[in-house]
Amino acid sequence: MSVKGFKSHPYIPNSVPEVEQEMLREIGLHSIEELHEEVPDEIILKENMNLPEAFGSEYELRRHVESLLKKNSSCADNLNFIGAGCYQHYVPAICDEINGKGEFLTAYGGEAYNDFGRFQTLFEFQSMVAELVDMEVVNVPTMDYSQAASSAIRMGCRVADRTGVLVPAAMDREKLAVIRNYCTPDLLIEEVATDAKTGCMDLADLKVKLNESVGVVYFENPAYLGMFEMNACEIANAAHQAGAQCVVGVDPISLGVVAAPRAYGADIVCGDVQPLGIHMNYGGGQSGFMATMDDPKYVLEFPSRLFGICCTKEPGEYAFADVAYDRTSFGHLRDKAKEYVGTQTALWGITAGVYLATMGPKGMQEVGETIMQNAQYAAERLAALKNVSLRFDTPFFEEFVLDFNKTGKTVAEINQALLERHIFGGRDLSHDFADLGQCAMYCVTEVHTKEDIDALVSALDEIL
Repeated sequence: MSVKGFKSHPYIPNSVPEVEQEMLREIGLHSIEELHEEVPDEIILKENMNLPEAFGSEYELRRHVESLLKKNSSCADNLNFIGAGCYQHYVPAICDEINGKGEFLTAYGGEAYNDFGRFQTLFEFQSMVAELVDMEVVNVPTMDYSQAASSAIRMGCRVADRTGVLVPAAMDREKLAVIRNYCTPDLLIEEVATDAKTGCMDLADLKVKLNESVGVVYFENPAYLGMFEMNACEIANAAHQAGAQCVVGVDPISLGVVAAPRAYGADIVCGDVQPLGIHMNYGGGQSGFMATMDDPKYVLEFPSRLFGICCTKEPGEYAFADVAYDRTSFGHLRDKAKEYVGTQTALWGITAGVYLATMGPKGMQEVGETIMQNAQYAAERLAALKNVSLRFDTPFFEEFVLDFNKTGKTVAEINQALLERHIFGGRDLSHDFADLGQCAMYCVTEVHTKEDIDALVSALDEIL
């Protein structure tokens, strides 16, 4: 702690001043401030935090926190049409029932002595995701989609033994920031222009930027702005011809109705686990995965845990255990590992496994078809409103961009008016994609009924 006057605390390890100084001397520093010298000065707290007196009981604390939470305006009280990385899908009751079991609820990582079936459950998750994405090896989930994409990109560059990375310009700016942070300075990230008409990656610009230093071409399907990347095969072919790896990010819930990335040339697949039976949470509920074929040149580049089946010392008996554990930073290699991965969202992997087992192939097809039908209906109705249009003429899955530039209103004004009618409007794109002007990205899933969509159309018609 760098706050002046801070003393030792019984619940904070190594907080005794003498112990702190001994640790600093060991690494050649004189103060905690030196350890954090790269932190910008404007975000450093220079005085004690203004904290109120502690509550007298757990009951009082609970009442206080619940009163704060009641100030939130949630999706339970409002119609929600926001997606952009956190999606409102139906969560079968069995998902919450299973992940609430004590032996799973604390599924941080675990070892054989406290397994309680966790290893097998994660193996089943890996197997079902592998079937879904048409790959053979899947990791125990990473912290989130952004980390999965970052790690997949680094893996691809190690396989290609190159340092250049091409990514689409029309991608989530927060995810891109994570990728840059995670890959810099080892890798050079460069954006590929967007086709203004389709919203997809500009093939001409891609081919200009491909050279012998590019190790990975990364794109998403569906793309961040909702549309399917119609040039997926051409992108993968161009990457391979230049000697680069093709890394594709996916929304797994779409794979019940569209081709898996390997069908159009993906070498490494990554994606978001949250749509698979996980509730939306503020600051939680996020999880990511990576997948490849069962080839040592890829498998040995996974930084995170992999579970497989192995023989035990008892003939005919099998167990579930870590695969190639030594390659990980928390295995025997430690600081010599190729990459570090910290907290793993094993609980969400277990939950996603329950969801996939519950749905099965037929269920995944049905939910995908329902999403696309609902989204198509919504887009058609909304684009028929006066001065409103679809921004791109490309097929999409559950998200689409509405153009409000001719309405004379900003997206912020429209969303505020919608909120007054208990509706969360689309994601305002005017900040991250200024060239689009006043456009918003709407998300429609299987939870939206015809009445929900009609209510949105009616509200927008009244506002505009």
